[in-house]
Amino acid sequence: MLRVFTAALAAIALAAPALAHHGFGRFNSREDIDVEGTLTGLDFVNPHSYVYFDAVGPDGEVIPMRCEMRAATVLRRSGWSPEMFVEGVRIRITGNPHFDDPASCYAETLTLGETELERYQQLTDATQTFSENRPLRLASGELNISGDWAQEQYLIAGRGGLVPKSMVEGIQSGEIDPTDVPPSGWGGQRVTFTEAGEARADEIRAIPASENTRARCEITSIIFDWVFDGPINRITQRGDTISFEYGRDLVRTVHMNMDAHPDDITPSRAGHSIGRWEGDTLVVDTVGFEPGILGGNVGHTADLHVVERFTLDTAATSLRRDYVAEDPAYFTDQYASYDIVKPADAPFAVDECRELTYVDYSEAAEQPE
Repeated sequence: MLRVFTAALAAIALAAPALAHHGFGRFNSREDIDVEGTLTGLDFVNPHSYVYFDAVGPDGEVIPMRCEMRAATVLRRSGWSPEMFVEGVRIRITGNPHFDDPASCYAETLTLGETELERYQQLTDATQTFSENRPLRLASGELNISGDWAQEQYLIAGRGGLVPKSMVEGIQSGEIDPTDVPPSGWGGQRVTFTEAGEARADEIRAIPASENTRARCEITSIIFDWVFDGPINRITQRGDTISFEYGRDLVRTVHMNMDAHPDDITPSRAGHSIGRWEGDTLVVDTVGFEPGILGGNVGHTADLHVVERFTLDTAATSLRRDYVAEDPAYFTDQYASYDIVKPADAPFAVDECRELTYVDYSEAAEQPE
């Protein structure tokens, strides 16, 4: 279906020239917005979903509006679906206005017909645990880590900020100290930059939000995107190889039958990985990267070397990854931390990614859904 935008939106775009340049965090959290109208469309995509509706202004003129929601992957994991957004239904949204674009908002609550929804509302009771008949080991004797994995969802817990879903009530009641929240892995780790590394960090800081890797729907790094924004990932063990699918545009192959990396590696974002089992810990050694960004403002050169150690906790039904990255050209110590994923609470799927935050609707009379 094509969503047609009227001249009213073009007029709004002309009145707000910053529309095409607004970025993440451009919503005014100090002001509230309460607007309603008729639902006209939906983009159920990553990294932000958008709902579209026609509102009626004080003068009776129809104003096409769009409001930002969470990523399609986390909405799907929360039990939301595109079928909930029926064209023509009455919609009301409360949230925050955009600093520059009067036709955009950040949705905190939505009322679709008679259905009231909160931004982080969970509409499913799906749990993140192993099925009862899941074998602990493969026929080869290797620990079974195959399957679909996802970090526990991080939800807002008042002043506690974003915390794992299972900790929200404890944070809100004061039973859990916010300092006990495990690292999300969403930001860059602290490192000591070399002079070249600091210069690269300055360059990264200067990259407009509309041009970063996430806005281009690209994986930032094999470390950052394993957990960032709640993706569902898939691990598949195939004897001599183990594949890691990131639910986006990246698949890594870990070669289990190689003792050393070849000399003729073609650089890539995934790099070249070789693996081995140390008891029940999978150790993955990766080199051969294209220069890029690890996370935050930490860049890396083609000399980046990453070692990951995957350990399965059957009691907690979780897979922990400890990682260490080294790149002497850009930092003098190690970029190191850990993250934890659990069995996915929704099926693995490669959800469509289209960054719509920077679309200039004054130049696009209609957009494909």
